[in-house]
Amino acid sequence: MPVVNQCAVEDCAYNRDHGCHALAITVGDTRHPHCDTFFTASDKGGDPSATGRVGACKVSDCRHNSDYECRAPAIAVGYHQSDVDCLTYAPA
Repeated sequence: MPVVNQCAVEDCAYNRDHGCHALAITVGDTRHPHCDTFFTASDKGGDPSATGRVGACKVSDCRHNSDYECRAPAIAVGYHQSDVDCLTYAPA
């Protein structure tokens, strides 16, 4: 599973020091590469010793997607306008 090598979304419950600490995230729907795992909470979650990974990607038109699995070596998550997106998304 590809690592989330950067997350610029500091208010995410899984973000600590620009790192994702969810064991696995899900990206997108059939039209948009948003981070489905993003949510805010008053305290931080995830495993602070783990680096987040991409568990599934539902964006079938991304060049890194093969059978709904991400094949990019790593991804970055951040803001695209006001959305929390996979910034590694690239149209096929």
